[in-house]
This record gives sequence, structure tokens and C-alpha cells, in this order.
Amino acid sequence: MRKVIVGAMVSLDGVMQAPGGPQEDPTGGFRYGGWVAPLVDEVFGEEMDKLFRQPFDLLLGRKTYEIFAAHWPYAEEGSDDFIARTFNSIKKYVATRKGLDLTWKESVALSDAASDVARLKQEDGPALLTQGSTALVQTLLKRDLVDEINTFTFPVVLGKGKKLFDDGVKPAAFELAASRVSPNGIVIAKYIREGAVKTGDFAMDPPTAAEVARREKVQREG
Repeated sequence: MRKVIVGAMVSLDGVMQAPGGPQEDPTGGFRYGGWVAPLVDEVFGEEMDKLFRQPFDLLLGRKTYEIFAAHWPYAEEGSDDFIARTFNSIKKYVATRKGLDLTWKESVALSDAASDVARLKQEDGPALLTQGSTALVQTLLKRDLVDEINTFTFPVVLGKGKKLFDDGVKPAAFELAASRVSPNGIVIAKYIREGAVKTGDFAMDPPTAAEVARREKVQREG
């Protein structure tokens, strides 16, 4: 089986939108495009390199695909030559229902992201790695198709923008498999899917009269 791995650069408040530059994705009036660039350091580069050196195919939403297809085919022999050559040579699966013109070589359209990814997971092959693609990632989380989440959390709060999680994702537990903090304060963490959410209780047993009254008040108020 193939794994689905989410790779996400996020702010402290969970925003993923337009990390790479002001013109990357200004939709919704987003004004902070390029928020990653001032904080990139050597450790961030090492961890990104580690993520991209494992065997993988890209799994992208339509908008992220358009951003990547306008950049990476033209980036070989530049400062990001390794990433460019890697991205250009592997297969790209693209979630799109709008008849997108797939100009980037080795691109394959997925008309029903959840069903198609579930099918791909049953095949032999490399991991399916997302980059950006918030809407796609949320769809995969809702269908419990994500096996691993790699977050690169930057020490900024952006206030609004497209986020990694929304209220519709399926509750799930993840185990921390690796973590590292970069000199510029980027918290890098790798989480592996681990069963259902577990709960506990710190309340007194039996509850105090004040606690009983509080619970009754909560029930009345809905």
C-alpha cells in the first residue's frame, strides 16, 4: 500500500496560504504572501531535503498545481535545482474537476480526489506527498486517508488565510515520530496516524456539588 504524506508549512495560527511569495495566492485579500522566506535557515533546508529524498509522487490541488507548473519546469540549474529536477521527473496527481490543461509532464488528473486517492493507496508505488493544497488536504483528512503529517510551523501569526485544518476533519490520533527546532524558531514535526482519539478525565470522583450544578447549567444552556 502507498502512504499519503501531508507536507505543510504553517503559521502559529495554522495558515498555509502563499508561503512562497506575494503573488503566489492573494485570493481573499491575503496580504502576507512570502511569510516563509525571512525565516528560512539551514535546518529548514535540511529537513525539506530529507522530505524530498524519499521516493514519492506529488499529490496536488488545482491551484497549487498551477503555481508549481508555472515555476518548477523552469527552475532547473537554479538555486533549487535538486527540487526542480525531482518534481519534474516524478508523477504529479492533480485533484481537479474543471478540465485543467495539464501542461507539466507526468501529470495525471483526479476527478474525484477522495475516491481516486483511496484507490491509489491500494496500489504499489511510492508515497503520495502533498504540498500546499489546503482544500485537498482537508478532503483527505475528512476521509481519514492521511497516514503522516509533516509540519513546518513558523513563528508568525497571520490572522486569516487558508488553513491546514477546518471543522470538518475526522477526529484522529497521531503519534510524534520526530521533531526539531531550527535556529529561527521553525518547529519541524513528523506525526504518524495512530488510531482513534483517546480521552481521559481529571474531574473529582464523585463530583462536588458545585460541579454537579455547573454541569446541569451547561445542559440547560445547550
